[in-house]
Formats: sequence, C-alpha cells, structure tokens
Amino acid sequence: MEQITNRLSAKLLETIEERIVTGEYPAGASLDEVRLAEAFGVSRTPIREALIQLSVMNMIEKRPRKGWVVTEISPARLCEMFELMAELEAICARLAARRATLFQQQQIKAAHEACRNIKDADTYFRLNETFHQAIYEASRNEFLIEEALAVARRVRPYRRLQLRVRERLKTSFAEHEAIVNAILAGDSALAEETIRSHVLVQGQRFADLVASIEENGRQAQSSVAHVN
Repeated sequence: MEQITNRLSAKLLETIEERIVTGEYPAGASLDEVRLAEAFGVSRTPIREALIQLSVMNMIEKRPRKGWVVTEISPARLCEMFELMAELEAICARLAARRATLFQQQQIKAAHEACRNIKDADTYFRLNETFHQAIYEASRNEFLIEEALAVARRVRPYRRLQLRVRERLKTSFAEHEAIVNAILAGDSALAEETIRSHVLVQGQRFADLVASIEENGRQAQSSVAHVN
C-alpha cells in the first residue's frame, strides 16, 4: 500500500511541477490541499507529500494565512541553476573519464543507446535521466553524486520542458554521443567540456526555453479564461 501511495505521490509531483513550469499554476497562485485532492480525485495524503517535495525544491513556499503559494523563478535565476548543474556534471564527466570501471562504461553506453530514435520528449527525458545518472555514478565520488542528484531534481521540470523545443531530441542525442566517446576514450578534459556545453542553457537555447515557458503560460491562461 505504501508503494502505491509513493508512486501516486511521485506522479502528482510531476504533474503539479509541470503545471507550475508551464504557467498553468502561475507565480503567486495558491495551491490548496483540499482543492487539489478534489481536482485529482485522490486523498490529501499524496497531495501533501507532493507539496512538501515541491517546497524542498523551492517551487512553492508556505505563507501566513495563504498556505502553499507558487514561487516566482526569474529567467536569471533559471540561468544560474543551469550554470551550477553544468559545472557539477562537468566534474562528474571528468572523473568518470578517469575512474569509470568497464561495467560503468557499459552502463553509460547502454543508457545512451536507449535514447536512440526516441521521438517522444517525455520518454526521452526519462531515458536521458538514466544516462546522466550513469555518469554521476561513474565519477565514484559519493558526495558529488549526492549534490548532482539534488541539483538535478531542482532543474528537472525545466530540463524536461526544453526537450520539447523543435529538433532538441536529435541534437541532444548527438551531444550525448560526443560525451560518451570522450568518457570511453579516457579524455577527461573533452568529457568535461562536452557535457558542460550540453547542460548549459545559453544563447538561443535559453531564449527558446523561456519562450516555451511563456507560450505554455499564455495557453494555460487562455484555457482558463475560455472555461470561465
């Protein structure tokens, strides 16, 4: 029963965080446990667990007399988050190129191949997480792995959204190929640089991500207005 509750809570977490990122639940919006439970047709327990996780991720915060409220994340803050993620993954890749066992190298390669020819962005995203986590593990630095996983969880919804940008899946897979080749070749400097460039949202990619968030927000608001 506990496993079912945990799976439900994880699914609710993913759904709510995506609605926050896409603007359906905009900054400043109140997230009421009772109303959310009614809307999703579940008890308050998994809703409460999902909201607690969102607060840990700083996507929502508790305010006096208002309860849970969606936190505003500026483009500048979002850029800072990806900068940190890029640096942590750069360290992981550098160490993986030096320390990965043969089994860990095979895991990285297999995770990469699993992403080949995937057309659905959400399916690709889940396989993409496995790929990146395989690189974390191959660093063989437990503290670094913990920190990378923590930041990855924080940027997770935005990473998922950027994969929906046109042609991003194809480009992402090609970037993975370069990362894998560098790690398998033991080229720590190249592995570090390729994964940093892959993770860092900059220039046109960052503009595309922000535009995607804004467009989803407009669509969500339009949908609400239409219903009203």
